[in-house]
Amino acid sequence: MRPADIEDLVVPGRPALRGNLLLTALNKPDLKTNAAHSALRRVSLDGGEAAWTHGPRDSAPSISPDGRWVAFLRAGEGKGADGSPQLHVMPSGGGDASKALTSLHLGAGEPVWAPDSRRIAFTARVPEAGRYGTPDADGETPEPAAEAPRRITRMDYRMDDVGFVRDRAQRLFVVDAVAALERDEPLEPEPLTGDGFDAAHPAWTPDGARVVFTAPPDWGAAESESRDICAISADGGEPEVVVRCPGYSERPAFGADGTLFYFGQDFGEHREAASTGLYRATPEFGADPVKAHRLTDIETVDCEAAAGPPAPRDRDVLVAVRNRGAVELRAVAVDATDAPLTDLPVVYADRAVVRSFTLDGSVLAAVIASPESAGDVVLLGDGAPRALTDYSKPLRDKGLRPVIELETTTPDGYPVHGWLVIPAGEGPHPVLRVVHGGPFAQQDWAVFDEAQVYASAGYAVVIGNPRGSAGYGQRHGHAITYGYGTVDVDDVLALLDAALERPDLDASRVGVMGGSYGGFMTSWLAAHHGERFRAAWSERAVNAWDSMVGSSDIGYSFVDAYIGSDPEVQRDRSPLSYASQIRIPFAVVHSEQDWRCPLEQAQRMFVALRRAGADAEFLLFPGEGHELTRSGRPRHRVQRFEAVLDWWARHL
Repeated sequence: MRPADIEDLVVPGRPALRGNLLLTALNKPDLKTNAAHSALRRVSLDGGEAAWTHGPRDSAPSISPDGRWVAFLRAGEGKGADGSPQLHVMPSGGGDASKALTSLHLGAGEPVWAPDSRRIAFTARVPEAGRYGTPDADGETPEPAAEAPRRITRMDYRMDDVGFVRDRAQRLFVVDAVAALERDEPLEPEPLTGDGFDAAHPAWTPDGARVVFTAPPDWGAAESESRDICAISADGGEPEVVVRCPGYSERPAFGADGTLFYFGQDFGEHREAASTGLYRATPEFGADPVKAHRLTDIETVDCEAAAGPPAPRDRDVLVAVRNRGAVELRAVAVDATDAPLTDLPVVYADRAVVRSFTLDGSVLAAVIASPESAGDVVLLGDGAPRALTDYSKPLRDKGLRPVIELETTTPDGYPVHGWLVIPAGEGPHPVLRVVHGGPFAQQDWAVFDEAQVYASAGYAVVIGNPRGSAGYGQRHGHAITYGYGTVDVDDVLALLDAALERPDLDASRVGVMGGSYGGFMTSWLAAHHGERFRAAWSERAVNAWDSMVGSSDIGYSFVDAYIGSDPEVQRDRSPLSYASQIRIPFAVVHSEQDWRCPLEQAQRMFVALRRAGADAEFLLFPGEGHELTRSGRPRHRVQRFEAVLDWWARHL
């Protein structure tokens, strides 16, 4: 895999299924337009697929319960409403004769059909007048630099990859889609919720009378990471809290009998690295909020909410679960209590990752990624899984390098799990130790474009999940709370040592690199274990906790949760404090619009290194945020790959 081959990284979105109609949005980077291209594809249940729409930016298909209509989002190429994703509806019979139902300035969110197959619920950010290209009170539309100043009174005023949020609340809408199809112009719907908080994750009650959604406690009166389950009449009125949650909540879904299931995190002891569990509740509308019952074990079961909401069946609920680099489908009994992972029947498990799934009656379809695939649509059932698509064939034809599982222990006897991606040839090969971000995330079994590009260029790539990662139990995730740069370092180095036992790897030519938390680890290792490495590539890193508190969009809560509030401890755990110890060539890499690990983190580190006489370079990407390597502009992603390969060619 070469840098420009990111165009072959074709990833299907969460499928929509009703009867024999199976749709997915296919997303791929397009270097010519320097943007992501996405269009809807129809996948045959007998195998094969064909175009359903032609994009260039179509996503989030949703089929009405009666199977007559398909709702989806379509974004254009212009600015404002013309370039934002808008709600479209088309007949399920096909063709590209869709109709735009909305023309909202900042676009619409994913559509959710009501049981009556007429109405659609969605959320959308609504800007204050005079901001984001909207007219002000005088009818003028100021340029961004000429907008009125923002009066900020709280800490949760912005979000990486979104921007400022207090002046464009995410509000809940309901539209009559069938009636809108008879209009000549798009709808101008009124929001059901107010502008003091963000509403998210809408879901309909089985009778179609209400929409439930998540919202912060006390309707956003103060900063909070918690979310309650709330409800409002589909015709409007006052919202109410129906489930008081012990922490974060997301993805509510109803069973046919009115039982509500949702994913949640309990912030009782730990706000950081909290496992995501499955909860059950029976809301009593118009009464006091109820408490939910946790069905899954807090230690061993960590649900992957990004794969889709809970899918209720007769006696159980299907959920995706992270487990040792895999994402599996498991069944949770509706009457379970704190059920451990070993008690959850396996619906699908392999050395693979369930990216998303959908259920219609007894038919279960999923998007599954593996070491040979970035994602394909697979039909799951009583027999063997049956792949319906082969989107990664172009990548395989160009040659994906093999992935070898690694297991070892640290000097204190703790088990460490990871992988080695091997280049072609006999070696001995130079080695890259690549550390993932998070830290409460997992390196997984899916095709990893970075490892494949580096291995194709001749480097052996060591990746894995040190303590602090997800997928190995909550204690594993909590192991570095107030302990960044301790046992996680032991795990990172132990996995590297296990790989270096192979005779085809060159222990004298080793580099270290990573982004976000992986950037922190790279900086820390360069300062404290620099003799192990020839050079370092530290990207979008946390280098200074004291300034991270105030400069990051999540710093005011994240730093206290993971490091603590003592300024001396923050400085002691900061790689910046040890910049003068770094003696190896060091690349500082960052994006100008990164609000998660802000630019000042890179600037401070680079200046400290240069003042100390280090061989340091600073690579700065304009117009990008924290997610450059995953969803940045395609040409920037290729240019970054080329810079990485140039760096390691010079130093390894």
